[in-house]
Amino acid sequence: MNLFRSEEHARSWDGFDVSMERTLLPVSGWAQIFSNPFFRQRGRSDYISWARSDDGQAAFVSLRASMP
Repeated sequence: MNLFRSEEHARSWDGFDVSMERTLLPVSGWAQIFSNPFFRQRGRSDYISWARSDDGQAAFVSLRASMP
């Protein structure tokens, strides 16, 4: 993950790929995405089972909807 101080700096980076332009989000946007239960529940001992449950599937659907 690369953090840039502005979109302009990201675009001037020699490794910038125009096809990934949609992923340029402010930190608050990424914080919201990573606060989804699908990420927050990774410490559970039954995470795989939980991820396959209705709650896990709902969290995944919510995560996909919030992705750029």
